[in-house]
Amino acid sequence: MASTSRFELTPNRYVGIDEPCFVIAEIGQNHQGKMEIAMQMIKAAAEIKCDCVKLQKCYLESKFTRSALQREYRSPHSFGETYGEHKAALQFTDEQFVTLQRYAHNVGIEFTASAMDIRSVDFLCQINVPFIKIGSGDTDNVQLLKHCANKSQPIVYSTGMHSIDTIKRMYNLIAPLNHRLCILHCVSSYPTPIEDIHLNVIQQYCDEFPSSVIGYSGHELGVHISLAAVVMGAKVLERHFTLDKSMKGSDHKCSLEPQEFKSLVANIRDIEKAMGTKLKQRRDSELDCYFKLGKSIVAATRISKGTVVEEHHLDIKVSVPNGLRPEQMYDIIGRKILNDVDIDCPLQLTDLETAVVANKLCE
Repeated sequence: MASTSRFELTPNRYVGIDEPCFVIAEIGQNHQGKMEIAMQMIKAAAEIKCDCVKLQKCYLESKFTRSALQREYRSPHSFGETYGEHKAALQFTDEQFVTLQRYAHNVGIEFTASAMDIRSVDFLCQINVPFIKIGSGDTDNVQLLKHCANKSQPIVYSTGMHSIDTIKRMYNLIAPLNHRLCILHCVSSYPTPIEDIHLNVIQQYCDEFPSSVIGYSGHELGVHISLAAVVMGAKVLERHFTLDKSMKGSDHKCSLEPQEFKSLVANIRDIEKAMGTKLKQRRDSELDCYFKLGKSIVAATRISKGTVVEEHHLDIKVSVPNGLRPEQMYDIIGRKILNDVDIDCPLQLTDLETAVVANKLCE
């Protein structure tokens, strides 16, 4: 079963059935805590024609315990001696968020963030982001989910690290309060081993949650798996974005640089065109090949007027494709020829007595 949901995720941009895939460039904290880098990334994402950029918003004292913030954090990717110092170096103030939001709108791209605590949900709603993202770290955070579901913004909800049973329970919490819900299949491994991705979960989500839009948040290397996710029905796609994979920070390795992201978006749009409709018919672009290689029913020998057609009288050859189609050969056996037909000449409907299937001339 396919998801049948469709709703407006950002102003004048719908997601879901019969809509193009909505592409989110996840800046996250790949901005290194620097406004100028964040702005460069926002501009690059707009030029690539992503639909939205996304950052992360949290108030450290609301998300972490004091002991968690005070623990030593020694890593090549650390921006401070303690985990609190590290996270603080990567946070933007409320005012900086508003500045980045304004900049995104000026360069023509939507702006939002993952809300990692209740206070962040309230702030993001206050600045009127088009939708709230809930990351995999809060997949089962019932307090945050309920608070977010009571807001007017749609929710994009990642589901890494949890089972379908948990996700069903959380869906039953969110959906009665907020029907504009997009559920993303996600594996929280950076980068994700190919064998752990399990794209078939996308179909499971479509079956389990037909009233929600289904998408994919990928952390694998490259773009090919994300393209497969789109083919399988993902209507929202999120990938991490970086200007340079060699930058400091643990997310850069599984992020896409601008040229990769540009290729991803372009290939998604090509795939959407290629998906087309379920109606199989001859396409206009095939006509040149058809007129060059198309076959007709022709006389295998000269057939005299009055002959009752038998299979040995007929052949199927490349010819000017007019007359009767090859598929009609057995329909005309037993019919009487009304006109003399020379060898290799295509048989026409007018060469046969009546009762040949109508409207099956080669055309």
